[in-house]
Amino acid sequence: MREPILKNGDYSLYGGNIRYAEGTQAVLERVLFRLRARRERFPFCDGLGSRLWQLSSLSPSQRASAAEQYVAEALADEPVQVEEVELSEGADGTAALTVRLVWENETLTAALEVQ
Repeated sequence: MREPILKNGDYSLYGGNIRYAEGTQAVLERVLFRLRARRERFPFCDGLGSRLWQLSSLSPSQRASAAEQYVAEALADEPVQVEEVELSEGADGTAALTVRLVWENETLTAALEVQ
């Protein structure tokens, strides 16, 4: 399995060619793409992406459980098991999301910023 590596929303290049990840790194690339992409923004792939971008519209007491739900939705079609979702909010309105997953008996950690 190979997945293109994305950096800041663009393909990562090396010598003018797209860089690819394989194995564990490919799974993490796909997971991060699904978590960062806004759900329902892809006309022919309604189920692709997450609703994490909606967290800021919820009350602070609802955000952690909503983050768990949104991560589960986004990764439902992936061959991973979500073990833990941790949301830590900063004073500047951003939040850090850490997702611990299991893929083929290996523990993976995906971390991203959510606004």
